[in-house]
Amino acid sequence: MVYFNFENTIEVLDSWGVTDVLIPFLLIFTIVFAILEKTKIFGENKKNINIIISLVLGLSVVIPHVTDSYPAGSDVVDMINISLPQVGLVAVAFIMLLILVGIYGNKWIGSALSGWMALISAIAVFVIFGGAAGWWESGWFYDVFGEDAISLFVMLIVFGLIIWFITKESSPSAKITDWLKDVGDFFKGGKND
Repeated sequence: MVYFNFENTIEVLDSWGVTDVLIPFLLIFTIVFAILEKTKIFGENKKNINIIISLVLGLSVVIPHVTDSYPAGSDVVDMINISLPQVGLVAVAFIMLLILVGIYGNKWIGSALSGWMALISAIAVFVIFGGAAGWWESGWFYDVFGEDAISLFVMLIVFGLIIWFITKESSPSAKITDWLKDVGDFFKGGKND
């Protein structure tokens, strides 16, 4: 009896050339078409010309990859397939940062604390994704304390900082307050007047 699962389906799609042909073609076609539509290089209502140009550019990238015509080390499709997961990782990290700022920053929008919460959120996302990438697994700190101790240490620092920011008395100097508001405004997308 043969069982079908998502892994087998992905392997079949990969063997059909989805990652080497279809995905790079669709990506290039879509980006070129969107740029041509937005910039209106060929004039208003020239969708047919924009489609043809996008189709030609998309195929001109994919066909040399399939026929193995690219010089060694300069295959555009290979570069796309290597870089897209990394771009996806950066996009996910940025979205996580926006979620954390939105969760913790909304209570303190307009206050100096929102800037600190944005900074703490950025550090937390950096630490989490750096740990997933294996950046923190080497070095003396990891060798001495181990993975569990480092996780506990980071958790205590983050929760300690959050509790300190919530319970501290608000008497910062004007310069620090202005700087923190600017950081908070940066992560909120502009100043609210």
